[in-house]
Parts: sequence; C-alpha cells; structure tokens
Amino acid sequence: MAEVAIIGAGVMGLATARALARAGREVVVYEQFEPAHARGSSHGRSRIFRLAYSEPEWVRLAQEALAGWREVEVEGGEQLLERHGLIEIVADLGESSAAALDVCGVAWQRLDRAEVERRFALRLRPGTFAVLQPDAGIIRADRALALFARGIDVRYGARVASLDDVRENCVVITAGAWVNDFVAPPLPVRVTRETICYFRRADARPMPSLVSFERPMGEHPVREVPMGGHRIGGPRIAGIFFYALADPVHGIKAAAHHTGPEVDPSEIGSPDPTLVNAITEWIAEHVPLVDPRPVETQTCLYTTTADERFILERRGRVVIGSACSGHGFKFAPAIGARLAALALETLGARDTGHLAATAGR
Repeated sequence: MAEVAIIGAGVMGLATARALARAGREVVVYEQFEPAHARGSSHGRSRIFRLAYSEPEWVRLAQEALAGWREVEVEGGEQLLERHGLIEIVADLGESSAAALDVCGVAWQRLDRAEVERRFALRLRPGTFAVLQPDAGIIRADRALALFARGIDVRYGARVASLDDVRENCVVITAGAWVNDFVAPPLPVRVTRETICYFRRADARPMPSLVSFERPMGEHPVREVPMGGHRIGGPRIAGIFFYALADPVHGIKAAAHHTGPEVDPSEIGSPDPTLVNAITEWIAEHVPLVDPRPVETQTCLYTTTADERFILERRGRVVIGSACSGHGFKFAPAIGARLAALALETLGARDTGHLAATAGR
C-alpha cells in the first residue's frame, strides 16, 4: 500500500505526486474522471505563464515556479514553456504590474500602440498602451500533465466517496471544484463555470499572451458577482478582465476572467452565449482574425477564494491544496513542493530537504 493518497489528478495533484516520488515516497493518485477530461480546471493545450503580478510576493512565487518548470523540462526531455512575452493593455501605468516587477528586478518595457502593431500585429484602443514582460508566454498544459504523471500510479475512473475509504497514512486533497466533498468545515470557495473561445489568427508570427483591464465596447455586458468586498467579473484592483494566449491547434485561446455563473461542478454545463459574444468582440478588436467567429468554445471550472489566494493547509493526516482562483496552473511546481512538504510532515519525516525550505507559504 502507498504511503500517500492524492485525490484529484489535475495539475496540482500530479505536481504533488511528482515531488513526493522524487522524495522517495510511495504515492497513489485517485482521479474520478478519464485522462485528459474536460470537467475540471487543468484541461486544454495551453495556460498563460507570467511573472506579471501587482504584488511582489506573487512575482517571487512565479519566479520560483519558473525555475521549477525549467527543471521539469530538463528531467522530462520536453519543452513545456513557450516564451513569447506577455502584454498588459492599460490606460495608466498604475494599472499594470510594473511597480511589483521593479521591486523584484524583473525587466519590462512600455510600448505605444504603433510599436505593438508593428512588432506583434496587435491593435490597442486609443488612450491605451502596453506593458511587455518578455519572460512570459504559455505553458503547454497537456504536456505538463503528462510529464508530471510519468511514473506515477494514477488510477483514473476511481472516484473516492469518502476519506473513510482511503487507507493510506496521508491524504492530499487536490480535488479542485470538488474539494468540499472531503473537507469539514468547508473551505470558503465558490465554483464558477467560465467560458473559453478559440479563434484562428490571421498573422503567423508568435503572439504574446494578452491581459486586459478593458470592458467590451459593444452591447455585451459581462456579469458582475459580489464577493468578499469586491466584484468578481467587474473592474478590480489587480484584476484581469479579458485574456488571450496562443493555442497550438487553433491559434488563439481567449476568455473573460471570473465572469461565469456559480455552479454545481457535478453538473455538466455549456459555454455562456453572452460571454462568447463579449469575448468575440474583444478579441476581434485587438487581433486580426481569419474568421471573426470562434472555431470552438469550451468551459473551465474556477474554484475561487475571496482574495484569490491559495489554501494550503494540514488537518491531521489530511493535506488540503486549493491552489485555485483561475490563476494557479503556472505555479504548479512550487505548489506541488509545498503540498509534498506538508505531506512529509504528516508522515513524520524528519528530513524534507529542499521541500521543507519552500513550505512556509
């Protein structure tokens, strides 16, 4: 029997399993769905990687994660990061991550509208400009999951009904939107179903990832949901309203951030037509497309805390990892190390090596 059971084979569960296996521990991962399923939060071909955050602590965590991704690439012999930069579209420098990047010694550039169009074939609204952070781009999400799972005992189609059914000495819960099926008292999170659209880009040059604080220009208002003293979906300090990134198949993946309805994750849902229209209008305004209509739409579950921070904690033999809020994927190597360190504490391990050194967050 394994020493540690992990519930949930999304990116955080698999990153934790890899970290524990590297520490010489026997691990089993239980996943209720099939491989590469689209019911949770880790599916798809790409995710944004960025150092650009408005708070230095997040920039530093992203720097740590970047080193972790490079290590995974070397060990796995496969490229996961495609770094073509990230552009923040802003009307004022204070809206951007520039100040926090300066604190952390991360390079960035200010580009005017003409320079952005010349270099990247992207269009900005009058009165806005770009903050370019070059050391950013995308993570090949499907490849990352496969590399994390390599050599790990992952049991797909194995739904855990209760922690009473798990005999391992330590249980790590990385169940995403289903976390509160296993946690009492429940975590203060809400689950939303977000809408994603894919488009074909007219320009073949590599595209930087985009984040924008703009509202759509037309008649497609995006839902605003009160939560924790600020609005999820509305203009927020340090919030992202729209984003876009490269997709290896269609060209562009785009979405409106934190705008989906609250849902039961066990119910299958579909993309929101209102959000599809808003995303379509926004991307067409900024990116020349082969066809203005999306070639595919999809959904993704967000499990969000009030301040969009992560919950990493230990309760007896149970370690909880809700590294979520729609921006967790990029941090997987760093979060996996932290959750593994908590699991090793649970097992009574005395020497957690470099894992323990990163467990303080």
